[in-house]
Amino acid sequence: MATAMARSAVRTALRGGPRTPASKRTFASSAHDDAKETAKWEKITYAGIVTCTVLAIYNLSRGHAHFDEPPPYPYLHVRNKEFPWGPDGLFERKHHHH
Repeated sequence: MATAMARSAVRTALRGGPRTPASKRTFASSAHDDAKETAKWEKITYAGIVTCTVLAIYNLSRGHAHFDEPPPYPYLHVRNKEFPWGPDGLFERKHHHH
């Protein structure tokens, strides 16, 4: 045990003196005040919510283009067999010609 202490003392002397351990380990987040950081991100969040809401209202209030219906090409709705629910598709508009 005494030899281990002697070796440690020699190593310390060769390194340039004793090193004092830090009294408290510091992390990157401890450089800022946590309350200030929380308040900052709360303000950023509220500003983001307001900005997104305003942009959504603006985009939804603008008109959008209505396109004409495509021409009724005969090859688009080829039916070789009747459906069990009738001549039209299940989710299509019913075309009744009188």
